Amino acid sequence: MTRASYDVVAASYAQLIPDAHDGRPLDAAIMRAFAELANGPIADLGCGTGRITQHLHELGKDVFGVDLSDGMLDQAKKLYPHLDFFQGDITKLDLADDSLGGAVVWYSTVHMPAEEVPWQEFHRVLEPGGYLLHAFKLGNRKNHMTHAYGHDVDLDVYWHDIDETVSNATEAGFNEVARLQRQKGVDEGGPQAFLLMSKRNPAPGQTS
Repeated sequence: MTRASYDVVAASYAQLIPDAHDGRPLDAAIMRAFAELANGPIADLGCGTGRITQHLHELGKDVFGVDLSDGMLDQAKKLYPHLDFFQGDITKLDLADDSLGGAVVWYSTVHMPAEEVPWQEFHRVLEPGGYLLHAFKLGNRKNHMTHAYGHDVDLDVYWHDIDETVSNATEAGFNEVARLQRQKGVDEGGPQAFLLMSKRNPAPGQTS
C-alpha cells in the first residue's frame, strides 16, 4: 500500500515539497551536525524525491538515495540527475555489511509501528562508529490517511515515542549521540523528533 500510494502522489509531492530549504533552522542544524560527523559514503534511506539527498550533496557529502517507490525515484532522477538513486526496501537493503559511513532515515519510518523499524538492518550496513540521523513524528498515535497531496491514498501514519525509539536503537547496537525535540510547525500535525545515533564499535574479539 505504501509503495502504490507514493507512486500515485510522486509528481505532486515533488511540486509541493520542492527542496530541503524550508525555513526549519533546528532541523537544518542537526543535519549539518550529522554531515560534519559522518565520513565516507552516506545513504539517504527512504529518499523520496531526493531533496535531503541533494541537501547532503550541497553540504559536501558523498551521498546516494534509496526508495521503495519507483514514482518517487523518477522524480528524484529528474530533479537531481547528478546524484545516484536506487530502488530498494529499507527493511532489507541491497548493501554490504559495514559499507556506509552514515545513513539518514528522514521520516522514512512514519508508515510503520515503532517495533517494526529495522534498526538491525540500519546497524548492519553502517561501519562501526558510523552515524545515523533519524527524523520522525513525536508521540504515540496512529492515523489513517485516505487523501494526500491532492490524491487518494491508503496510508497508516505513526507517531513514535522518543524513549522507546532510543531503547530499540540501543538494543540493536547504537549509542545515542544527541536528541532534538521541537514543537510542530504551522503545516505539521504535532511535535517532531530527531535522533543522532552512532553504531557501537564491537568489543575486542567480537564482530560488528
